Amino acid sequence: MLSAKAKDLIEQGKYDENLSYLYVCDFQKVAQYRKRLIRAVESFEKLFGSARDINIFSAPGRTEVGGNHTDHQRGRVLAASVNLDVIAVVAVNEGNRIQVKSEGYPMDALNAADLDVNETEYNTSIALIRGIVAQFNGLGYKIGGFDAYTTSNVLSGSGLSSSAAFEVLIGTMVNDLYCGGKESALKIAQIGQYAENIYFGKPCGLMDQAASSVGGFITIDFKDRALPKVQQIHFDLAKYGYALCIIDTKGSHSDLTPDYAAIPAEMKAVAAFFGKEVLSEIDETEFFASLARVREKAGDRAVLRAIHFFAENERVLKEVSALKSNDFDEFKRLIIESGYSSFMYLQDVFSPSHVQEQGVSLTLALCQKFLDSEGGAYRVHGGGFAGTVQSFVPVDFLDEFTAKMEAVLGEGSCHTLSVRPVGGTKIL
Repeated sequence: MLSAKAKDLIEQGKYDENLSYLYVCDFQKVAQYRKRLIRAVESFEKLFGSARDINIFSAPGRTEVGGNHTDHQRGRVLAASVNLDVIAVVAVNEGNRIQVKSEGYPMDALNAADLDVNETEYNTSIALIRGIVAQFNGLGYKIGGFDAYTTSNVLSGSGLSSSAAFEVLIGTMVNDLYCGGKESALKIAQIGQYAENIYFGKPCGLMDQAASSVGGFITIDFKDRALPKVQQIHFDLAKYGYALCIIDTKGSHSDLTPDYAAIPAEMKAVAAFFGKEVLSEIDETEFFASLARVREKAGDRAVLRAIHFFAENERVLKEVSALKSNDFDEFKRLIIESGYSSFMYLQDVFSPSHVQEQGVSLTLALCQKFLDSEGGAYRVHGGGFAGTVQSFVPVDFLDEFTAKMEAVLGEGSCHTLSVRPVGGTKIL
């Protein structure tokens, strides 16, 4: 569709129903998304010309619901896509030139025939694009050139994984434009993970990409590294009168790399005691029977983190069961239980090197004070130590809760989200 025609149809509200479903909002709020799409098309036209046949794609951010630090031990997780996303306006060009301009960043430009790993590109978006195109080429597809403009409202540093959303966006675009849409959402997620591991230089797991690509609530079992099991769970959070609130504690992630790295390292040290690589390969009964010797070899904190893993890994199954049986009260209880396990055993709510900075701990204490009597739930979100807390808040208490939290943490610290039912997708 020519860009001028696309703008007219968007302006006339022809896509309002789709946008309402995609962004989990009523028709009054659709207007802001309509304007966002039109602005994106206009930005594309300024960069790449107005007489272009365009498509529009979207890929959402994600939230980790259950399974705190279980993925790197090839355990289970529960995650969900959210109604914040990266969108792209894109048009195929006749050559091999790939150009992607992300709002606020320089243009990424590469040749679709030049797909070798380039270590000078580590930690850059162009590395992700190159890696994704390389993987599709490796599957036997002939990928040509395209021009794209992207813009994102996925909160940076929020633990909602804007990088995975970008990877899924590029993968979804390439799959549609050059592969006839033949590859599955899970395959697109795996392609994104490969690009991040090999081309970007970050040894991430698959949870972020899978949650963004598949959409809705999903559970993943990583036990089989090559073939993780992914299942979508149909559950309508809004039906129960609850909102998802991600609370920014305003903590800094700087100097926390050793804290993050210590968690998988200590868990793997426990696994190594039994001659295994990760904790999911160990029998829990054997672990507890050998506890005295494991303490001596790996240390108490490693043992406590292993205890968290075994309980959290089973807890994900219970959370999934609660959602499937529409037992929201049990689900909330398990969320709070997960949070306590992360605080006491996993110990990822503050850095032992920065004990005066405990924004996550304070935020959890406030959530307990304000939400326990209202039937809410809360837990540390993502990697921990700094960053965000996840809470499930009754909608009729949301305004009061937000005001109370922001009085302490600052204006704009509470972000109200919905679970988006759709992953990486083509809007137009």
